[in-house]
Amino acid sequence: MTVLSVPSAIALDAIDLSLGAGAARVHVLKRLSLAIRAGETVGLVGPSGSGKSTLLMVMAGLERADGGTVTVAGTELTGLNEDALARFRGRNVGIVFQSFHLIPTMTALENVAVPLELSGRTDAFARAAAELEAVGLGGRLSHYPSQLSGGEQQRVAVARALAPEPAILVADEPTGNLDEATGRQIMDLIFAAHRTRGTTLVLVTHDAGLAARCGRVVRLRSGRIEADEARASVVA
Repeated sequence: MTVLSVPSAIALDAIDLSLGAGAARVHVLKRLSLAIRAGETVGLVGPSGSGKSTLLMVMAGLERADGGTVTVAGTELTGLNEDALARFRGRNVGIVFQSFHLIPTMTALENVAVPLELSGRTDAFARAAAELEAVGLGGRLSHYPSQLSGGEQQRVAVARALAPEPAILVADEPTGNLDEATGRQIMDLIFAAHRTRGTTLVLVTHDAGLAARCGRVVRLRSGRIEADEARASVVA
């Protein structure tokens, strides 16, 4: 019987990264290697300062490593200039942050549609409206961020991340600014998107219960992988 291997959505090889300058320079990631298969759900956990958010930014192409190679969705990011990297990220990687990062002078619809327009999508506003409907905000399209609750703003951010139909979704403490019940609703949306769209999901969290919803948990400490555990049963 032939066993077909699942391709890596993300492959990091010997990643080194330091941040800061002079005496304040900190060696954040230390020859770290990690492969994440297409369609996996991976929780990145560890104490503050362990490097998990920085690792996520490297995966998303928002932080450049000092050494090693970063391959995402079959493309090595190391040699891409900033413009090419931004185009690649816009097509392939959806990002949800702890802070919502919405543009305050734009409506919910515009916050989701404008990045699609900039990438050349002719159906940008129709696509944005459909994504907002999918996250339960069909009646809030014309509302500005200041008119939305924190949970609603994060729903807009999730819609914006999913609108380009990325193969990979990364989320950095997406429930950190929300109460427990609202945070659970947001994560239900994110895990539902993983199930229905087949996205690869990488999640940074301090919440052990949230990490337990992932099929695999990678624990970092001092810029290195301390443990990498596949979970036997997962309730997403």
